[in-house]
Amino acid sequence: MENYNKIWRSFFAICLIAIGIQQLIVGGFMPVIIPPSPIWLSGCIACVWVVSILLIVSSAAILFNINARTIAVYLGAALLLLLLIFHIPYQLQTNLHFLGGWGNAFKILVLTGGAFVAALSLPKTEGAGRITNLLEKLLPAGRFFFAITMVVFGITHFVYIQFVAMLVPAWTPWHIFWGYLAGVALIAGGLGIILNIQLRLAANVLGVIIFIWLITLHIPRAIADPYTGHGNEVVSVFEALGFSGIAFLIAANAKSRKA
Repeated sequence: MENYNKIWRSFFAICLIAIGIQQLIVGGFMPVIIPPSPIWLSGCIACVWVVSILLIVSSAAILFNINARTIAVYLGAALLLLLLIFHIPYQLQTNLHFLGGWGNAFKILVLTGGAFVAALSLPKTEGAGRITNLLEKLLPAGRFFFAITMVVFGITHFVYIQFVAMLVPAWTPWHIFWGYLAGVALIAGGLGIILNIQLRLAANVLGVIIFIWLITLHIPRAIADPYTGHGNEVVSVFEALGFSGIAFLIAANAKSRKA
């Protein structure tokens, strides 16, 4: 199982490394890491470099299994702080009544959960300090962070079906149908993980679906438009890779009542 865990953790780690590199290239934060406000932070080049390098180094440690569990614990805690300190206040101010505008806040929630799930897939560190042991209590929440986001994203497929249908590749028929079906799959998979009902199956299905979207949706869109929004479509490719890795990690380490 550990060989598979290494693959899925690498998906997650490569995702964050790519985001960090993209930030260094464009000289600014990607909105999944820091929202446009506060202005003083989003325009601080030194802050971009510090955060990006820490993101790259910590993700590389997970990728190459260098004190990986402890690093993953602290990475998850740091991402959670970014969510609480920056994303939630920004979303409450700008998108209080617009669920579709909360996408990046939920994405960083997934990345937080991914760090915690990655940590749980690794052996526990002997002689960990008090702070590390305290943060380890957050690790079981990782799969719920991922699953809640999948449910929310599934709901948005129904709320914004016309927009979702536009994302379906042009070569496929029945765009509305596929949009609704994707929404059902996201909600069902997320609920399966939350309620621990066929958890392993639910997580594997989500992993496969997201990976298919990576190939059929995100890569073509990134090739067609690699520059808009500081390469947002390119980042979406790696986000999809990371999200699929998180789902597969949850499945690989599941202890389900009915799996």
